[in-house]
Amino acid sequence: MPFKRVAMAMSVPQNLRNDPKWTRLVELVRDLAFLDGGSDEAFTLASGKKSRWFFDMKPVMMSPEAGRIVGQLMNSRCDEIGADFVGGLELGAVPLAALVVATDFTSDRLGFMVRKEAKGRGGRKTNNPPGIEGASISEGGRVIILEDVTTTGGSAIKAVKRIEEETECEVVAVISILDREEGGKEAFNNAGIHFESLLVRSDISG
Repeated sequence: MPFKRVAMAMSVPQNLRNDPKWTRLVELVRDLAFLDGGSDEAFTLASGKKSRWFFDMKPVMMSPEAGRIVGQLMNSRCDEIGADFVGGLELGAVPLAALVVATDFTSDRLGFMVRKEAKGRGGRKTNNPPGIEGASISEGGRVIILEDVTTTGGSAIKAVKRIEEETECEVVAVISILDREEGGKEAFNNAGIHFESLLVRSDISG
């Protein structure tokens, strides 16, 4: 039965938690990406919010072991949901989409990136709208938007709207490496976008 887009939000699917690679990813993210500042005012996030916890997923995505695990777990979810394309906003989703494509050995899934500001190129070869670069998505298909870290969900929701307004694609889900558990899940739910993550903040911080 094909996966249906549903107006709900999920955290980490149980089948991921049962995978030994998931447990190893928790260890790697805690080691490579996580800081506990000890105070709710310790860090100012890109969203402007203050937080005790800081996550930088770039070292995770650039690590051979962690990057492979992220790609493999993402692909297991993309296979179950059903996606022709994966992509997302620069900068965080660019290496993430590349990891997913590079570790996909069972499908012909392709990747793309969405510039925050269109540069007037990207469609010369692919016929994509300006600012959407990588594989051609001009003829439509099922898309999963990727994020490295989700806080409020605002940027990914904008990417979903842009893809659906400017192309013939259907966005079937947003998947993040980590949900900070700070309102993003609820924002996706309110927008009617299926959302899940490989990890949530409490998996790492305890």
